[in-house]
Amino acid sequence: MTSLLILVIVALLGIAIWQLTKIFDLTQNVSGNESCDSEIATDKDNNIQGYLMFGFLGFIYALTIFSIVKYGHFPLLANSASEHGKDVDNLMWISLALIFFVQTITQFLLHYFAFANRGRKDKKAFYFSDNEKLEMIWTIIPVIVLSGLILYGLFTWNAIMNVDEEEDVIYVEVYAKQFGWDIRYAGKDNVLGKANVRFIKGVNVTGADMSDPNSQDDILATELRLPVGKKVVMKMRSQDVLHSAYFPHFRAQMNCVPGMVTQFAMTPSVTTTEMREREEIMNRVSRINKVRSERSAELVAKGEEALAPYVFDYVLLCNKICGRSHYNMQMKVVVETEAEFNKWFAAQKTLGQLVADEKAAAEAPAVEEVVAPEQNTQELETVVDTTAVVAQVIK
Repeated sequence: MTSLLILVIVALLGIAIWQLTKIFDLTQNVSGNESCDSEIATDKDNNIQGYLMFGFLGFIYALTIFSIVKYGHFPLLANSASEHGKDVDNLMWISLALIFFVQTITQFLLHYFAFANRGRKDKKAFYFSDNEKLEMIWTIIPVIVLSGLILYGLFTWNAIMNVDEEEDVIYVEVYAKQFGWDIRYAGKDNVLGKANVRFIKGVNVTGADMSDPNSQDDILATELRLPVGKKVVMKMRSQDVLHSAYFPHFRAQMNCVPGMVTQFAMTPSVTTTEMREREEIMNRVSRINKVRSERSAELVAKGEEALAPYVFDYVLLCNKICGRSHYNMQMKVVVETEAEFNKWFAAQKTLGQLVADEKAAAEAPAVEEVVAPEQNTQELETVVDTTAVVAQVIK
């Protein structure tokens, strides 16, 4: 790959030098210089370039149509799993439609005028310094369109960021570090205790301040479980560098910044089980497993272990390049019914219990296990046997 990149760079440098040489020759325009005269475009050259512009326009349209038909399934523009996700998807569809429409019109006009106004000997370009009507049109229309998009996006953003204090929500802390995630739930008091990186020790992996009463009933977890239909306030922290908590299926993302707490709110709307049963997801899983099956056959033929079948799960990813193992920084997310979530939540030990158990285990005296050497056992058996023989002789 590196060799290919070097070859491409060398080729581009060669082309650049060649073009610079041609430009230098053109600047040395001296009367009677045949080499300079040969570089002047003729009507035939201009006609060819004009038709080539139209040909390139057709190529752009054909490539666009092919890409939409072949690769236009847009996996992150459907099947959102949060209440605000539908608004995000609608906003993306509107933006794509506007971009496609404007791109189609502008590209056509650009290439048409390049063809219609190609150079001719007897034709002179018409020039005017300004046109208030045109300036008004291409200023007002973008302002109206962009204002509509911004307002739509602002309402969606407010739905994600604003949390009413009277709402029934649960608080979850997502703690980022190279290269993984730790989860801390607010306990029965529904208040996350204070935390600081200086308090990280043993089981207290998120650095909760155990002197804060609100920290005692917090719950630590190795996977993120959420109840469907319940608003969740995510509070983000980072232990080391800048990370970004990205929930693609929930259409949510927030930077995790060292030294500060960021947050957003969302309401999961589809359980993991329900999403797995959707036809589009089932087809996608089937395609992935077909590829994995073919790859597994190759691995087994080499004597290696086969790949496990893929099962759909929501995921939490890091969307900032945070180091060498950034690609592996992900966590499984489970969305389930509120009854299932409450059952799981009730079975978890609180952070206070975990810290107490860890402290008790550290203070417990070590029990030494004494095992008699095998040699001593054999010697004991020999002594017993000898005594029995001697006693028999005396008799």
